Amino acid sequence: MASNLNTTLSKTYIGIELWVIIVIGLGLIFVVMLAISLWLTFRKKSKRANDRLPVSQVLSVLEEIKEIRIDQVSSNDGGLNTLSDKFSERDPEKVLINVETGNDSGQSGSFNNIDKGGEGSQLMEEGATGAVTSYRPSLHPLTAPSPLSGLPEFSHLGWGHWFTLRDLQLATNRFSKDNIIGDGGYGIVYRGNLINGNPVAVKKLLNNPGQADKDFRVEVEAIGHVRHKNLVRLLGYCIEGTQRMLVYEYVNNGNLEQWLRGDMGHHGYITWEARMKILLGTAKAMAYLHEAIEPKVVHRDIKSSNILIDDNFDAKISDFGLAKLLGAGTSHITTRVMGTFGYVAPEYANSGLLNEKSDVYSYGVVLLEAITGRYPVDYGRPQNEVNMVEWLKMMVQLRRSEEVVDPNLEAKPSTSTLKRALLTALRCVDPDSNKRPKMSQVVRMLESEEYPIPREDRRRRRNQEGNSEGESHRENSEPDKSDNPDLRLESRRNTQA
Repeated sequence: MASNLNTTLSKTYIGIELWVIIVIGLGLIFVVMLAISLWLTFRKKSKRANDRLPVSQVLSVLEEIKEIRIDQVSSNDGGLNTLSDKFSERDPEKVLINVETGNDSGQSGSFNNIDKGGEGSQLMEEGATGAVTSYRPSLHPLTAPSPLSGLPEFSHLGWGHWFTLRDLQLATNRFSKDNIIGDGGYGIVYRGNLINGNPVAVKKLLNNPGQADKDFRVEVEAIGHVRHKNLVRLLGYCIEGTQRMLVYEYVNNGNLEQWLRGDMGHHGYITWEARMKILLGTAKAMAYLHEAIEPKVVHRDIKSSNILIDDNFDAKISDFGLAKLLGAGTSHITTRVMGTFGYVAPEYANSGLLNEKSDVYSYGVVLLEAITGRYPVDYGRPQNEVNMVEWLKMMVQLRRSEEVVDPNLEAKPSTSTLKRALLTALRCVDPDSNKRPKMSQVVRMLESEEYPIPREDRRRRRNQEGNSEGESHRENSEPDKSDNPDLRLESRRNTQA
């Protein structure tokens, strides 16, 4: 039998013995199996990498996001150097909180039950940790350590940081209900902690087909590239499947509405000085959005609950989900009326015509809200007091301005300070949008110790007064023709001619 096997293996095919063909075949099978094994291993590793960083998907969405072109000057310190002189801050040391319990601490605890966006702050200026704080403009507001420091470098794509869904699940304890700090029509906001220990606010957009992408692009276009100390800073985003999430720095000191209503627990009510500091910072951020970048950003939802407050009582404008961009040469756009009842400008509500003056009106309502402590619309009050703006105009006409001040204020403002704030607010809520000031003018009015009239208006008024005086002078200096026979004669000859 062995001889038969040897005979069979010794047979030749195509000049090659059978045993040689069998060895070659086995070798080929081994090589093919080894190649398949290596390919499967490589594919598995590639899949893990793609799950970790779907670059192609991110880049495809990023292509849909328009890049905001910011002047080189404005990107240096979050505000234009050309506006820095206009926006110079004073530095009086003021007590920031009226505390009913006698505790003057300026720090707050957790940030809970927020109406709109518990999203974070851009920068925290150095200041006192107690209630007494001095504030000064930062010359280099972007030199503070970034909350993103320590995170993997490869996940920096485009303007910000790309987070994986797993990153944000770990940060928010799988989006635990205990971590919810705000919710609304846009989605839910969670508090989280990154792997480097820094707290963040994660806005998880509602998974509505098409709407999540729209809200995502709007917010990224509006504030993805801009930097200002009084704007909430957008740190990054997450794009995985149908998930769209935005990641902000975290602010843990509530919002203006909570402080005005006394909802910050034992901290009591916010003082007049702190209110004006917050409103001044808000005005500076709005001036930056309207006048310092191209295209300009119209927020469309300026209200007290969207003004977050950090531990130094600096304002942080948040929630840009309704924002619109206006390019150069565009005086206004027509859009569906959006916003919050009581804060919407009348011309926008009636016609849908939107520009930056609509934001100015909303700011004026917030300023009046801070002065009076009232809601913009309150149906629990008498009929003539339901609408705060109309009621306040009536009180000013009746010369009862002192009666409009928030009764919860322990230290009332001086008459001149109150008058300056009221007149500034009333100019902002003027029914004629063309008569409303620019936000840079509002900043100067709030900082000025004089009657709050913008410089341009004062110059125009002086010119008008100068012209009227000149005409009066010419009339008085002309000789009376009726008293001069020669002039009467010359006049008669000219008439006959």
